[in-house]
Amino acid sequence: MLIFLDIDGVMVPAKGWKVPELMDDGFPAFSNRAVVALAQIIARKNTIILTSSHKANFSIQEWKSIFKRRGIDIEKLQRLPASPLNVSRKEELMKWFSSHPMTGDFVIIDDDSSLNELPVEYKRALVQTSPTVGLTEEHVNAIIDLTRNPE
Repeated sequence: MLIFLDIDGVMVPAKGWKVPELMDDGFPAFSNRAVVALAQIIARKNTIILTSSHKANFSIQEWKSIFKRRGIDIEKLQRLPASPLNVSRKEELMKWFSSHPMTGDFVIIDDDSSLNELPVEYKRALVQTSPTVGLTEEHVNAIIDLTRNPE
C-alpha cells in the first residue's frame, strides 16, 4: 500500500500559539500519539510518499534518519516532486496521479483542506487529521477500514 504522508498537522500538531520542540537534527519532534499510530500503519511494509511542504528540504536518506530518530523505521520512502509554492496539495497529488495510475491500495494522510476537492476516486482514500491534534488511533482504525473496504 502507498501512504501519502504530510508532516505538519499530521506528525507534528500545528499549534500556532506554541513553537514546536526541535530535535538535534533541527526538525520538530513528532507527537508520541502520531508515532504510535504511524508505526501501526507501516508495520505491513508499506511505502511512504512524503507530501509535506518540507519534502524537498532533506534527501530521502536524511528523511529516513529523521523518522528513525523519532522511533519510526521506514524501509520504503519516496516524496512528491518539489513544486512551486502557489500549488495546492490537491494539485500536487493530481499531477502525481496523472503519471502514476493507481492499481493498488493507497491512503492520503493529511490535514490540508484543499484535499476535500479531490475527485471521488481519490477522496475516498483521504484520512484527514485535525491540524492541532495530528494522527491518532482513530485514524489508524479508519485506514484499516479503508484497506478492507476500498469502495
